[in-house]
Amino acid sequence: MSVYPLDPALQAYVDASARFIPRDDTLAARREAFAQACRYFTPPQPENVVIDDQRLNGMRVRVYRPTGESPLGGWPTVLYLHGGGWSMGAHDTHDWFAFALAQRLPVALVAVDYRLAPEHPFPAPMEDALNAWLALREGRWPGLSSERLAVTGDSAGGTLAAGLCVTLLEQGLVQPRLQALVYPVLSARSDFASMREHAYAPMLTTLGLMASLSGYVPDEPRQRDPRALPLELNTATGMAPAFIAMAQLDPLLDQGRAYVHLLKEASVPVELYVGGGLVHASLRASGVEGVEHFYDAIAAALRAALF
Repeated sequence: MSVYPLDPALQAYVDASARFIPRDDTLAARREAFAQACRYFTPPQPENVVIDDQRLNGMRVRVYRPTGESPLGGWPTVLYLHGGGWSMGAHDTHDWFAFALAQRLPVALVAVDYRLAPEHPFPAPMEDALNAWLALREGRWPGLSSERLAVTGDSAGGTLAAGLCVTLLEQGLVQPRLQALVYPVLSARSDFASMREHAYAPMLTTLGLMASLSGYVPDEPRQRDPRALPLELNTATGMAPAFIAMAQLDPLLDQGRAYVHLLKEASVPVELYVGGGLVHASLRASGVEGVEHFYDAIAAALRAALF
């Protein structure tokens, strides 16, 4: 088992995360513990952010907007799909991500409460993501742009963000200006070197990753569907430009690298950012120097795409 000499501030975050132990082994208890951890690591709401909880065809969404009048054409907007192994989280558990972006960019963000596995495996979460995307394109929210759009997500949400772009490609629909993927899961294969090298990494083990995948895509044929796991694409020609942000000490690192290679082969503009010394789920550790640099890189990629 590997030893990970983390930055002391990051180690403190990992240690604090470990205190959120489910009261029992039920899915409901695990979801509640995850939500408690998210709330614990959420900083105060910035003064320049307005939050509006709404419903879209019965699905909950949380809309974050900058204060003040929207610009001509509406605020550039990021569709956000949260992490949580496809089985945990909601539209209101990841305020910390929206707040970090709001400190760096004058954009709106629409967070989606997609249906969760294992009750609702693929394609249900992807269908919810697509519905939210189509609503943005149709101008569902006044004051938000229907043109200057990006999609982003962390971990399982990064999978959905990339899968949304695959779905749009298959349906011949307009791609976002950027797919910004934060340590996404992109394959059910287990032969990536990083899955061996970081099999016992803090915050995400290879065993935990495979367990989450079995809930999202329980059927082996579904695991070969590129809408579910985009590294199954034969070609990425026509896909949205991409920014792929990976943590160095993460079983998923080489999946991100493989996706970069797939996009480059199709001449899709792509940038890879690797957070040195970071682990999976680091983005909740606001204030840690490496995490702040990670957010800076995400915001810079979104700024270049949307402004």
